[in-house]
Amino acid sequence: MCKFKKPEIPANITADERRSLMFNALSSLDLNDKLEKRENDKLSYLSWANAWAEFKTAYPSATYQVIKNPETNLPYFTDPNVGIMVFTEVTVDDITHSMWLPVMDSKNKAMKLTPYSYQVWDSYKKAYIEKTVQAATMFDINKTLMRCLVKNLAMFGLGLYVYAGEDIPTDNTADDGTTSTANTTKKAATRRTATKTTTTAQQKSLDKYAGIRAAVNSCISQDQLASLYYQHQNEVNGNEEVKAIFTQRKLQLQQAA
Repeated sequence: MCKFKKPEIPANITADERRSLMFNALSSLDLNDKLEKRENDKLSYLSWANAWAEFKTAYPSATYQVIKNPETNLPYFTDPNVGIMVFTEVTVDDITHSMWLPVMDSKNKAMKLTPYSYQVWDSYKKAYIEKTVQAATMFDINKTLMRCLVKNLAMFGLGLYVYAGEDIPTDNTADDGTTSTANTTKKAATRRTATKTTTTAQQKSLDKYAGIRAAVNSCISQDQLASLYYQHQNEVNGNEEVKAIFTQRKLQLQQAA
């Protein structure tokens, strides 16, 4: 593991130039031997303790804050329909970045205060099967808060490459919820498909997804859209029509960027 080495910072540069040098130094730091993976999960996570230790080496005066719900004074926000979200803020060098993260189970399904069931397509049985997401505990919320903090630190450069693939996948997804790397041909084909004119029959069939479309269209950034996708990853990839709604919104946000 490469230990952080503070870059030489000339005395006559601007504050933005100084921050840029620090960002480049943090983003180039190799943290691969500190990455962790949950069981049956291909997503990588950086230990919060190691991340904070490296970050404080770079910025000894750095501070962070867990955002509490002003109505409950609890460190999370809940919606009975979509789940639980946590927020953090990190402040350093007169800059504050915010970050958010949904509370998810080992299958990257959004957890709620009560258990709930959902259906996923089983390609072996050729039928939808029912699965259950257990109610979130304070242990789940605490883990999510610390992962949110690590993601927050990435806004300053630390471990940013870990999240570089956090875009919505455009290729087929396996039944276990993992994704393979999409090649350029598949991405191009998906874009062409998403931009074709929707037929009247397709529009009628999508009427039952009005709520999903509303949630997707309410996302004003690709990061928000990605978070929504990962909350409902199995449902999205088990339904081509819902997947098309996400893909279309993704393209809209890319064009607006």
